[in-house]
Amino acid sequence: MQHLEEQLAHLTRTVDELSEIVRAQQETIDVLTRRVAMLMQREAGRDADGGSHVYSADQRPPHW
Repeated sequence: MQHLEEQLAHLTRTVDELSEIVRAQQETIDVLTRRVAMLMQREAGRDADGGSHVYSADQRPPHW
């Protein structure tokens, strides 16, 4: 009986630890999802503003 109680305690602790890991991962997923949505909106705004400029070979990119 004691062996079963020890196993149950171990499994309970493992489930609690895994639940915490899943919660933390979900928070990370939520943050990343918001960032991707924000980047997509920003890029859509650039496309709408005509910001997709193609540089020719004789022009320096703006970061130079």
